[in-house]
Amino acid sequence: MNINLLNKSGPCRWTLKKNGSMNVDAVFFGDVNIILQLDETTVRQVRDVASLPGVAGPVCVMPDAHSGYGFPIGGVAAFDVDHGVISAGGVGFDISCGVRTLTTGLKRQDLFSCDVKLADALFKKIPAGTGVGGAIHLDGNLMDEMLSGGAAWVVGRKMGRPEDLGRIEGNGRNEFAAPSKVSAKAKQRMINQLGSLGSGNHYLEVQYVEKIFDNEKAAGFGVEVDDVVVSIHCGSRGLGHQIAKDYLPLMVDAAPGFGINLPSKDIACAPINSQLGKDYWGAMGAGINCALANRQVLTHLVRECFAEILPQADLKLIYDVSHNTCQKEKFNINGRTKTLYIHRKGATRALGPGHKELPDEFKKIGQPVIIGGSMGTSSYILAGTDESADLSFSSCCHGAGRTMSRIKARKCFKGKKVQKELGRQGIIIRSGSINGIAEEAPSAYKDINGIIKSTEQAEISKAVARLRPLLCIKG
Repeated sequence: MNINLLNKSGPCRWTLKKNGSMNVDAVFFGDVNIILQLDETTVRQVRDVASLPGVAGPVCVMPDAHSGYGFPIGGVAAFDVDHGVISAGGVGFDISCGVRTLTTGLKRQDLFSCDVKLADALFKKIPAGTGVGGAIHLDGNLMDEMLSGGAAWVVGRKMGRPEDLGRIEGNGRNEFAAPSKVSAKAKQRMINQLGSLGSGNHYLEVQYVEKIFDNEKAAGFGVEVDDVVVSIHCGSRGLGHQIAKDYLPLMVDAAPGFGINLPSKDIACAPINSQLGKDYWGAMGAGINCALANRQVLTHLVRECFAEILPQADLKLIYDVSHNTCQKEKFNINGRTKTLYIHRKGATRALGPGHKELPDEFKKIGQPVIIGGSMGTSSYILAGTDESADLSFSSCCHGAGRTMSRIKARKCFKGKKVQKELGRQGIIIRSGSINGIAEEAPSAYKDINGIIKSTEQAEISKAVARLRPLLCIKG
């Protein structure tokens, strides 16, 4: 990106003033190197988002941003409740893809004699891979019950603990879900997939806490140096993908009738208050519940596996965060509190201390923000800040961000070689796809440490702990 187009507006903050068809400014978060690496497609997509009707406040671009479908991945945009739009491309295909991290009560040394056994047991227990079936068959009314109830429905079926729900956005359930707005085809794609990881960048990782940056917040989150934790990264599987496929063409076809001139078909949208907008809102809410339910079932399976191999373990949920969502929230815009629809495409919420939606135990320290790295590199636990509400609509990055496509990664890396190299570093990889390992090679991603440093300097989240992988299960 041509950095001369931007005004320095703060530490690791850069503003692109509205111009051309843009209705609002855009704010880019990152150090000079991150900004310079942004490609023109990403910048064009940011301009397109800033040109949509009813966009309120600046479009925010996270340090891990790269081009996506419609909205850039790592993009955050707010829309006015009365005049704004909702975009299927602004939410994405993997609705509510997210990550949750659990403490285990174990220390790193507790795994020295059983790490391979645990890796093999988890790989056998956890369904992973493209098209691989899940742990639960959703026949009869179970599909709509799950789409209405989310993680709360799963816990109600004795696959989880009641206290898990307080550590999940919305207490584990999106209240606006409308299963009737989800197509039969989308439901059919999910009928055998609940409780599965899928493929791509999704994973289950057993990690240890390598470093603590903030002792008070770390104690509040329940982590210490050398603690073993488990992170689960996955989403709404085929159902979320099909919801996007169903609604994107409807939005494209309807746009002229709404008087919307789309800069790109990929950024298709509909007025929030239109029937089409309301239908997508309800379907997307069901997709969120699907993802929350999926991660909850996987948590149940992981707990069962640990109980077999390490019965002294006690897996407690720290927090579950989603990216790829649109949520109705209130923020201050030009001195007025307004209700806005916040699209977070490849970005996660980062609520600051005192926010009413946080559990009581986090109100003094802020929301746990879980940032997954690439396979074989660090992940981080951060905490939301007071400043993030004004700077980024209480949003933060969600990962490292890719530097190359999966096709290019397969050409550059050999899966077996990557697996062996990580093995020499003490990281056990289990996957049903050698090509999948090549696609997810650590060098195909940005430097997660630089991403976190920029995030901290921009004041949108603060680092609490750095996690290092011990073993990783992938599709």
